[in-house]
Amino acid sequence: MAISLREKYADMLKQIANLSVAAAKIDETNVYQKENPQTRKFMDALVAENMAEGSRLEGKENFRAFLDAVKNGKHGLILMEHYSNTDLPALCYLLEHDLGEDGKDLSKRIVAIAGMKLNEANPLVRAFAESFTRVVIYPTRSLTKAEEKAKSEEEKIEEEKRARTINLAAMRAMDKCKRDGEVILVFPSGTRYRPGHPETKRGLREIDSYLRMFDVMILVTINGSALTIDMNNPDDMLADLVAPDVQIFTASPVIDCKQFRKDYLATLPESEPDPKQKVIDHIMEIFDEQHDKIEKLR
Repeated sequence: MAISLREKYADMLKQIANLSVAAAKIDETNVYQKENPQTRKFMDALVAENMAEGSRLEGKENFRAFLDAVKNGKHGLILMEHYSNTDLPALCYLLEHDLGEDGKDLSKRIVAIAGMKLNEANPLVRAFAESFTRVVIYPTRSLTKAEEKAKSEEEKIEEEKRARTINLAAMRAMDKCKRDGEVILVFPSGTRYRPGHPETKRGLREIDSYLRMFDVMILVTINGSALTIDMNNPDDMLADLVAPDVQIFTASPVIDCKQFRKDYLATLPESEPDPKQKVIDHIMEIFDEQHDKIEKLR
């Protein structure tokens, strides 16, 4: 029977929290956050314990081709489905244990785009997240919620200014990551998928800008997860239910970002009111097709 992350790993979470060094408040000076190797050891142990037999990478040749393109100077982007907070840890674990030296190389290059909630909401969640290198952003959804809670117009304006400052710094950090040969990983839905809530699986319009910023990408689907959202407490990440599962991470063939975008836009009528959203909607359709194909093999 599945029990919560908070219950099953209470001691581990305390140890991770004691090793935490990440900032509790995000500003323009700390949006790039390098992994904490001390907490990473615990995350690897948690992931390993919940990798059921049969867990693996699919499309290994695609992961390798993507790495080769990045090593040859291409700016690389990974778009990945999002079901739980172990998605990134499990991907890195499988890369390092299922793809040899290439997998270790690719794993070390990954920089995930993360919402500031992971740093600011809860010190245990912050410690959990800092095991992996991140660029922290102020998500549009978070800004909308902050604006709704604002008690005055001045407070609203101040929060909008903070969001712009953080996201401008994040853009500069991403640009440096690209130049340094790092790979940016983005969850295009911007949030974890909640069963029965299809809106949580809709791709964000902002993803279109990433296609214009990067050269090549792979789409990574996830079949199986060690964590399941407790729908009675969906916003409490530590209430997620833990149980071992067969986890399969699959990479699509390498895609030329700009050509993909250009070709799909050419299929849309000139009267299309929101072509950017249509592009990411198409990407989410590809995700669904790839996911469903692999699910039949699980």
